[in-house]
Amino acid sequence: MPVLDARLLSLFRGHWHQTLTCWSVFFSFGLCIAFLGPTILDLRCQTQSTLQEITWVFFSQQLFLFLGSSVGGVFSKTLLSSLSALTVSTLLISIVFAIIPLCQRVLGLAIAMAVAGLAMGIIDTIANLQLVRLYQKDSTVFLQVLHFFVGLGALLSPLIADPFLSDTNCILPNGTVSNSTTFDHLRHKLVPVPVHNTSQYPLYTEGQVVTNVSYAFWIMAFINLPVPLAVFALMYRERLVCGLGRRRRLLDGDELAIQTRDLSAPGQRSTESREDTAHGTLLSCCNHGDLRRMPLPYLCVHLLGGLVLFFADGIVGSYAGFVYSYAVEPPLSLPHKTAGYLTSVFWAAITVGRLAAIPLSYRAPPALQLTIAQVGVVITLLLLLVLHSSSLFLFAGTFILGLCISSVYPCMLGFTEDILNYKGCATTVLVTGASMGEMLLQVFVGSLMHSSGSYSFILSVTIFSFLGFTLFLGLLFCRNVCSRSLTAGPQKNPETEKPDVAGGLQ
Repeated sequence: MPVLDARLLSLFRGHWHQTLTCWSVFFSFGLCIAFLGPTILDLRCQTQSTLQEITWVFFSQQLFLFLGSSVGGVFSKTLLSSLSALTVSTLLISIVFAIIPLCQRVLGLAIAMAVAGLAMGIIDTIANLQLVRLYQKDSTVFLQVLHFFVGLGALLSPLIADPFLSDTNCILPNGTVSNSTTFDHLRHKLVPVPVHNTSQYPLYTEGQVVTNVSYAFWIMAFINLPVPLAVFALMYRERLVCGLGRRRRLLDGDELAIQTRDLSAPGQRSTESREDTAHGTLLSCCNHGDLRRMPLPYLCVHLLGGLVLFFADGIVGSYAGFVYSYAVEPPLSLPHKTAGYLTSVFWAAITVGRLAAIPLSYRAPPALQLTIAQVGVVITLLLLLVLHSSSLFLFAGTFILGLCISSVYPCMLGFTEDILNYKGCATTVLVTGASMGEMLLQVFVGSLMHSSGSYSFILSVTIFSFLGFTLFLGLLFCRNVCSRSLTAGPQKNPETEKPDVAGGLQ
């Protein structure tokens, strides 16, 4: 194990600047993904909108995050385009944080959140894809750190916002004194679906706006500002600024090897060109001509990997969004303040799980980690379903669920790309599938809870876990089929299968 540690440290030393930049970019992603929920009531007051109108801001962010994830791969074909996209995207997040306090109408706020969602989706795809390209078979360790920074940013964002949130109604009709009604209960129930049964809350839309939430957004804009500066510094170091990007960064030997391979194997080069273009948008991955050339097992790997993350990220989004509403309803009927800790426990467990998975990632293969995680998710949700009246196990199960599901996303990226020898567009497909699951399954679970009661929440996420585990078993089967086809296929060139770790971001 010390030899392996030394090898990983050697790899990190060779790519430390690119790696730290990707990690800082994902910290920015985490800041942006978690601030909307706690501040949504104050933003409703700021825009003087109804509760039903303001909840569509959630959907605006999630929709454009999905779109950004699906098109983000098009910017990752070269180092210049990747870093330029990351610089613009992280800078846009700071700009959006700064202008949100200036949005006086819900439409302007929705547009700002759509821009932020688009930037987040691009960051999600590019950062994951670049670390996979940098470290290839060793990428799982570094992806775990990458996703740890998402959790770190998601934990920090609500802490920054909390001192500036309004405890009572932040719109005073005709300048009257604020009433004593607390809105902590309503704040925790807000999710990306229209809210019902709010007649007991005096939610005015006209009057004097009294909220200090603007300071929270300006603080987050300032905290995030070093991130685009760090990406720009990496561009400068790579000589991609002020016309320096025209200089070739390849070593002479590498360039000569590429030119020699082009002259000796023109057919091979055309194949590599097609593989390079695969790292584009989701639509380019699903190009009809590429699908006809792709063997069925490899096509199934893309599809099953995306569906596994569709359900895994859907469970994360649904559980974080609705566990409070589930806890305050019968049969648990927890006090509002007690139930409010559940979401924090869940996100803290995810962050701790990703931190603990960093050393585990170079001691256990991704397939074993994923199997343990998927089985743990299914068993935990089954126990939550059976012990649905136990408030103590709800807290324990929430923490265990967060630990188990925390490593599914980064492990699945490394595992799927390893099956495909790091030449397909698996990362783009998986990231897009994850963002789609988080968007759609939250809406589905919220609608089901409103129509069928709180028990449908834990039942639906348990069914999602079974579906995800079944699809994962199918992915393992496709992995075995792909392995047999590789060993049986003499047409494979070993040189093309060798991971280009030293190449870095290209």
